[in-house]
Amino acid sequence: MGDFLLNHHEGPGAEGMSEADLALYGWALDHPGVDLHRAAADLGLSPERTAGAAARLRGAGLLQATADGSGTEQAVAPDIAAGGRIASLEAAIRQQQAEIARIQLQATRFAPVYQLRTERENHAVEVIPTLKEVRGRLNHMAAQCRGELLTSQPGGGARKPEVLEDALARDRPLLERGVRLRTLYHHAARFHRPSQAYVAAASALGAEYRTQHELFGRVIVFDRETAFLPTAEDSGGAVVIREPHTVAYLCGLFERAWETAEPFADAGGEGFAKVAGELDRTILKLLGAGLKDEAIARRLGISLRTARRHIADIMEGLGADSRFQAGATWAREGLLHDA
Repeated sequence: MGDFLLNHHEGPGAEGMSEADLALYGWALDHPGVDLHRAAADLGLSPERTAGAAARLRGAGLLQATADGSGTEQAVAPDIAAGGRIASLEAAIRQQQAEIARIQLQATRFAPVYQLRTERENHAVEVIPTLKEVRGRLNHMAAQCRGELLTSQPGGGARKPEVLEDALARDRPLLERGVRLRTLYHHAARFHRPSQAYVAAASALGAEYRTQHELFGRVIVFDRETAFLPTAEDSGGAVVIREPHTVAYLCGLFERAWETAEPFADAGGEGFAKVAGELDRTILKLLGAGLKDEAIARRLGISLRTARRHIADIMEGLGADSRFQAGATWAREGLLHDA
């Protein structure tokens, strides 16, 4: 009869227990030392259903072996049964929380490295708009420079004495702590008294200077990691480049120009005649290519007035009536061969 009464609740409920489980638990509370055969008979349950109910009660901790070691079982209070299971779950949760904290700590330790790398990538190109900001950044980079400073300064012969004084004040600490400083100027710097004085003072500290009749452009590179280029409008601002491949390319341009440049010598030195000859040959080559006076002055790093004076002297010496004729005459006579 009991089995018949339980048939309509045969499966486990939402909480995972069936009516048979509840019935067996109630019977076990009244009969310490549970005998499943007797329980099945008293409850009117089949042996299979009784065994299944007992297994579920053991799994829930509601049916446990007695402490006397007799092998019998007894029903346990629900809060005690639940407490044991909850304690086990809480221990597992604490273990998982500890693992989460360990993973978070590990990620936190690596975060600054990742942030630094991404910041470098995100700031591979930076535009500094004003000359004042550029000078401040250059001073900061000079103070941080560890081993090498490369500079290409087209038009270096036209720099004002106060600018050169500031440059020497910035360069002196670098040279004193062993930084290698190399600078390329146009040949015109050899004829500029302030530039001569600056180069003499810096060279005495270990700086190196060479000149060419033409340069690839203005660039400053610190430790082959950070390069400063002028902005397109030449407003005094700068473009800062940190992208490694681009910086390496700029360093390669500098090295090729350095290899073919002449060690710095002032106008009164033995290099005067050679430099003057190179300057004239370059002007003639540019005239033959059809460049205007302004473009020639920019290419050679000299003032427009100086460029026109050189052009006039060259044309007079060749007896040429036009700039193009001067270049063509020079080329026809083979005098451009060594340019």
